[in-house]
Amino acid sequence: MTRAASGRAWAVYRKELIDALRDRRTLATVLLSSVFLGPLLLVALSGLYATLEEGAERREVVVSGIEHAPALRNYIERQGVVILAAAPDHEQQLRESRLRDAVVVVPPGFERELALGEAPVLEVVTDSANRHADASVARVQRLLYGFARERAGLALALRGVAGALLEPVQVAERDLAGARSRAMRFTGMLPFFVILAVLYGALTAALDTTAGERERGSLEPLLTNPATPMAIVLGKWGAVATVAALISLLSSLSFVPAQWLLRSDALQAMFQYGTRELVAFGLALLPLAAAVSAALMAVAIRCRSVKEAQASAAVVVLVLSLVPLLSQLGSGAAEPWHLWMPGLAQNQIMARALQGEPLSVRQWLVPPAVCALLTVLCLRFVARHLREAAVRP
Repeated sequence: MTRAASGRAWAVYRKELIDALRDRRTLATVLLSSVFLGPLLLVALSGLYATLEEGAERREVVVSGIEHAPALRNYIERQGVVILAAAPDHEQQLRESRLRDAVVVVPPGFERELALGEAPVLEVVTDSANRHADASVARVQRLLYGFARERAGLALALRGVAGALLEPVQVAERDLAGARSRAMRFTGMLPFFVILAVLYGALTAALDTTAGERERGSLEPLLTNPATPMAIVLGKWGAVATVAALISLLSSLSFVPAQWLLRSDALQAMFQYGTRELVAFGLALLPLAAAVSAALMAVAIRCRSVKEAQASAAVVVLVLSLVPLLSQLGSGAAEPWHLWMPGLAQNQIMARALQGEPLSVRQWLVPPAVCALLTVLCLRFVARHLREAAVRP
């Protein structure tokens, strides 16, 4: 590109950027999606984590029919657990998420069957749609299994059999996941929402600078200038990409102060976001912001109004929203072809950064190269259709 063409592209860029930043909708999108989204998400996730932690450590169990099981009552109280009587409508409360604990249901003949050496059934009633009640099932089951082991050990001891025979093998669990990998169970959705913030942040500016100008009739006068279509496209794309890049950088930076707002001490210890993670987020998001801006402009340039462009851009938004979920449909492991999918590649790079895992050279080079190729193709498409879209009645 010649110096004159570069100057004209720069003039278009400044004009479009000023117009975009003057738009209150764009500024609101920048602030809400990039500055406040990260802290709000982390606070919500830390609140959920703190609630689940509290539920796992609660020394209470809700029982229906505990009067039928004096032996069970004695065991539970010896464990330092408080027994709460279940309401008659506890099943309805579980369905409506008004009850946050699983309920142990003791049948009327429990003690008699236990004395006869039969195997009475203890029901643990929950609702899998009730997240808090479902999370308490494991805690309640561990308590009941402990009671069952104690009763079995006593029965064997009365017959002169060592209780150790009940457990001929000891099972020990060893978790290979580090603290930061375990935190990803809750923070794994953060990269997905950051990508959405970049996408929706670029959406308004991309549609306004293409279909919006065509609808207002300001695109035709712009083409009367001596600037080439490519110079105009580069200027417009540069402004849209700048807005998207600003959102990506602010989104990445927002997680730094957001760490101070975490309500769970355990999650705060596991979630570490520093300079390394900030750089990884920025390097992953900037190429994506450029490619998304060009793709949205390519979609909108053929539309006659902003409303029509919004309907067409919804396809791009839907695809980029669903692509990061592809990794969850399989084993969850990163596949080589994931690096060639814009959106999915960036999601995995940011996830690995949050886990504290190193990135290979291929992971650093392939996604930006794919985004660069997509950007060039979309910009050439916009430049080819710009004049036709401007003069079409």
